Amino acid sequence: MDARPATQKKIKVLIVDDSALVRQLLSEILSADPAIEVVGTAQDAYMAREKIKRFNPDVLTLDVEMPKMDGIQFLRNLMRLRPMPVVMCSSLTERGADVTLDALALGAVEFVTKPKVDVAYKLEEYAQEITSKVKAAARARVRALSTEATEAPVTAPSAAMSMRIVEKLSADAVLPRTAQPRHFRTTDQIVAIGASTGGTEAIREVLIRLPPDAPGIVITQHIPKAFSGAFATRMNTVSPLTVCEARDGQQILPGHVFIAPGDQHLLLVRDGAQYRCRLNDGPPVQRHKPSVDVLFRSVAQNAGPNAIGVMLTGMGRDGAEGMKEMRDTGAACIAQDEATSVVWGMPGAAYEVGAAESLHPLGAIAAKIMQLVGERSGARHDAA
Repeated sequence: MDARPATQKKIKVLIVDDSALVRQLLSEILSADPAIEVVGTAQDAYMAREKIKRFNPDVLTLDVEMPKMDGIQFLRNLMRLRPMPVVMCSSLTERGADVTLDALALGAVEFVTKPKVDVAYKLEEYAQEITSKVKAAARARVRALSTEATEAPVTAPSAAMSMRIVEKLSADAVLPRTAQPRHFRTTDQIVAIGASTGGTEAIREVLIRLPPDAPGIVITQHIPKAFSGAFATRMNTVSPLTVCEARDGQQILPGHVFIAPGDQHLLLVRDGAQYRCRLNDGPPVQRHKPSVDVLFRSVAQNAGPNAIGVMLTGMGRDGAEGMKEMRDTGAACIAQDEATSVVWGMPGAAYEVGAAESLHPLGAIAAKIMQLVGERSGARHDAA
């Protein structure tokens, strides 16, 4: 009897793009992966609609800008009538960033930049990126949008937007582990949040529920530079907190949120009794820059028991070890539960290694943060 394992079902992909060259390139890249089957291509939304009915794909790659019906309007209709995992293809421009954030807000799981067909030496990196994101999208939890959401997108619900595949390094490549972290006596608390795929919407859901006097918050979300500033601006418009893209040397104050730029690591450092942002241009860690592991290690070393760590939805394991270091220094650490995560990779890894002490639905994360803030404030007051 043949003892070989049963053949695993391939991920069926439909490519939608108005450029014949891009359709051909994406088809060749994705078809080269044995786990993926390109079942068809379409040059516009109307052809895509018919091929979705015919081929029932598992994942759709969708061009942002198309003739007849643009990608945003098509996605709006798709996520209302036939929700499915979608990976957006966008240009890295200011307009591309805004439109892509709108697309992600409507339910797209992932995004990749348009392939630069004239830069052949980077095609291998691009191929690794898009195939990994298509596979991640196939595993994602996709929900139908409400009528209100389809009419007025607010911000992006996902993005594990790492720019390229590189050697997998640990946080040691940027910030060496210290045997004795330095913790100064202070009443200031810090909240550190890490996220990836699905993270931009998860971050929004947390920030809009926090009070304007919440402790200072530092965030690492896997996102490219062209998008991190636009994302921070969007968060600032919907949150009662003041949100910005972090700059080197900024003092971290209560009621303020600092989001890592898409091309640099964000670290928390001590300056006397103050916390400040430090940006670092070191190599990618866990194949990401910015890296959650780097942020969490810096928080463990400089804030220790004054910190609260939060791991939100995301693909991979970035941040799990850093959060474990935070917990080992006395920080309170929590993670998003599986049921409400788009991808339960990072929160699941944090829980698996004993870094996250409890799991919570996305809608309850903000309340849990403030509960922990209150408990720790009370404990310090009682000890004084």
